[in-house]
Parts: sequence; structure tokens; C-alpha cells
Amino acid sequence: MLTPASEAELANDVKRAARDRRPLAIVGGGSRSGLGRPVQAAETLSTSRLTGVTLYEPSELVISARAGTPLKEVETLLADNHQRLAFEPMDHRGIYGTPKLEPTVGGVAAANVSGPRRIISGAARDSLIGVRAVTGQGVAVKSGGRVMKNVTGYDLVKALAGSHGTLGVLSEVTFKVQPVPETEATVAITGLSDERAVAAMAAALGSPFSVTGAAHSPADEGEPARTYLRLDGFAASVADRAGRLRTLLADFGPGDILESRTSASLWLTVLDIDGLSAPLSTPIWRVSVKPSDGPAVAATAAAAFPVRILYDWGGGLLWIAGGEGDDAGAEVIRAAVRAVGGHATLVRAPETVRNAVEVFQPLPAPVMDMTRKLKAVFDPAGILNPGRMYPGI
Repeated sequence: MLTPASEAELANDVKRAARDRRPLAIVGGGSRSGLGRPVQAAETLSTSRLTGVTLYEPSELVISARAGTPLKEVETLLADNHQRLAFEPMDHRGIYGTPKLEPTVGGVAAANVSGPRRIISGAARDSLIGVRAVTGQGVAVKSGGRVMKNVTGYDLVKALAGSHGTLGVLSEVTFKVQPVPETEATVAITGLSDERAVAAMAAALGSPFSVTGAAHSPADEGEPARTYLRLDGFAASVADRAGRLRTLLADFGPGDILESRTSASLWLTVLDIDGLSAPLSTPIWRVSVKPSDGPAVAATAAAAFPVRILYDWGGGLLWIAGGEGDDAGAEVIRAAVRAVGGHATLVRAPETVRNAVEVFQPLPAPVMDMTRKLKAVFDPAGILNPGRMYPGI
């Protein structure tokens, strides 16, 4: 285990590995080690000692931290100043059974992690305005800025976000942040079919009421289906908008208004897909399609094997817990997605399955060729998380 305590040490460790052609498994806190294909590496390089907030300007809504800084530390500091990360990062520990490990800010950026608020605030990469990283040649690079008025090299920031450590090892990240609203509330409707729920969420998101979360939990094991629509802001505004949204959606059934504390607790369970996490042996798929196509994909999966499903992002994101056979249901899921257009990621499955099937959405040939060329530029020796996303990359 290599545990560099500075960017210079990190660069030296990577440079030696590149010289010796020794593959490295790159980890932060290790809480998401089950995401992606298993990495066959001679050594593991951890950023866990690269910790600490290096810049925080509440008035500028910007924070920088070394990559191994626990996410909890950053969120606590922001909360003390009534601010937050806009993209609402998901905590994967529940689905991977890693409760004792700490997610890091570098891991959030490397995996481009985001939650229900993405529909209005964007993904992690949309809030990431600057990075420092070490390429596969052991060269330290900087891209972007530390304040919103001085952002350069934006494309490199976007390339590294979501690359899962295959292009470079992040040493520091800079995020723009946002104020925490005064309160929140959720309009909850019971008993809708998947199709009606998607229609209700579309109506809510198309309304002028600034919905910040739209999720649907289908009926399951005696529990009725429930559709949730979140609003936040100033208390008077939230109360007014919640009432008017409930009126707007009256044709879908009576809506209950959940107050702030209940609403916040509910959305944590949506964020971390708590209802789908157990048992840990069940595969989990993350499917992104047009909201109107989601019910058809869900129905195809349900016809093939037992499933539990959660809709997020107004129906554009399906979490599907279920999958059988040596491919964890990949043939069924990918065929359903291919029929409507979209992306499917096998988020959780045994290593043997993740070695045998495509974990991330297969890329068209021109895009795969571009991906290989990008890998060759950043990591010519192919030592950084080899095979984590696609074989040979």
C-alpha cells in the first residue's frame, strides 16, 4: 500500500510505477471499491493521507480540499456556514457494506457522484471548478481555478471527473458551493402506477414551482407506491409553492405535505437507495433513460427476474435491484435499454461477474477509440486503475 502524504510524494510514487510498468489500484477511502471492474494491480495507492481543506471562502462560495479529505469533514465545515455541495453526493457505503470506510472528496469527483438534486443543480462535475492531479507519467498538473472569476482549463476538469482514476490521481479538488435554504417540504402522492408517477413528476418539474427532487417508489411487499416531489427555499415560499403544487397535481390524487425534518429524512433514503441495499448479494443496476421510457425498462426487467425499483430524476434514473445468471441480468437490462436508448451501469455484483461482463455502458466504436487515445495521452504506460472502466483502459 502506497500512502503518499504530499503531491510531490504522490508524483514520485506514480513516476516509479510508470518506469517499472507496475499497475496501481487507486483508492481514496475505499468505500466505493465495488464500483467498476476489478483492477488487477501490483500495488494499491491510497490518497488517504492527502487530507485537509486548503481554501474556503464562504463569501465566494468556493472550497478546496486535498483529495483524501473525508467528505464528512467538508460537509460539516460547509454546514457550519449554512452552505452545502449543490449536487448532493450519494453515500455508497450502504450498498457495498462498507460502513467503517470514509468517502473522500477526491472519490466524489473521480466517480462524478451526484444525487436527487442533479435535476436542478447538475452533477459533481458541474460544481467542480478546479483540480490538481498527477498523470500516469508522474507529472503534476493543474486545471481550473480556485474562484469562480478565475476558472481556466475547464475541459481537463471535466475529463478527470468521472474517469475513476484511470487518467490521473487527483490530489486536490475545488468545488463551488451553495447556501442551504431556510427549509424544505415534500408533496407525497400515494398509489400511482409507474406511468402515472412519471406523468406527475413531469408535470411538477415543468411547473414554475422549482422542484428540487422528484422520485417514485413502486408498490412492493404490501407497501403502496409513493411519489415524492421536493421543494426548498424560504419558509413562506415553500409553504405557498407546496400548496399550489398539490393543487396542480390534484388529478393524480390527494397529496400530503411532509414538513422539513420528515422531508429531509425521506430524501436521505432516496439519495442512498436504502430500500434496495439489502441483501448485499443482489445485483444493482443504475439505468439512465428518457423518463417516459423508464416504466417499459422496469417492466422488462420485472418480467425476467424479481426486482425492486426506485425512480429518481423525474423518472430519468432507475435503480434496479435484481438480476440473475452469470451476467447478473446484463443481457436483459442492456437489451431493454438498447431498445429505447440510454445507459446502464452494473453498480453492484460479485467480482466474477464484473470481470465477465461490461460494467459501464458499452461505447460506440468512435467513442471507444477516442477514450483509448485519451488514456494513452494521460497514462501511456497504462498503470492507473487498468481495466477499471473498460478492458485495456
